[in-house]
Amino acid sequence: MSTPCRRRLMRDFKRLQGESNSGISGAPCPDNIMVWNAVIFGPADTPFEDGTFKLVLTFDESYPNKPPTVKFASRMFHPNVYANGELCLDILQNRWSPTYDVAAILTSIQSLLHDPNPTSPAHVEAANLYRENRKEYTRRVRETVEESWE
Repeated sequence: MSTPCRRRLMRDFKRLQGESNSGISGAPCPDNIMVWNAVIFGPADTPFEDGTFKLVLTFDESYPNKPPTVKFASRMFHPNVYANGELCLDILQNRWSPTYDVAAILTSIQSLLHDPNPTSPAHVEAANLYRENRKEYTRRVRETVEESWE
């Protein structure tokens, strides 16, 4: 069944495949276009460098008028990622626009890894370490990077 949401998701997928998006990839599950698996590579020159982080994006028929639900499947230690993998990211909440596509979402998440926002923490311990003990924060992040290789 073709709906505006499903047609848009196919366009998003074709665009994601056609562009050279460094460090991000994603595709719908073979049996359900409404659920996508994605991967973000940790940005260079950050504690997340060399990490391969898996995410799941879940869409409903209101997309692109409403954002998908996005969760890390990989364990994360980040000020803006809840313990359950959900993200605190403005474009997935109050700053959503239908002009954003899957590539824009993944790029924004990758950018968040590079530039955390500790003033609006989803993970208080990570935010406190980021602000007060960067060495320990980096050590904890590196643990999740190593786990991401398994």
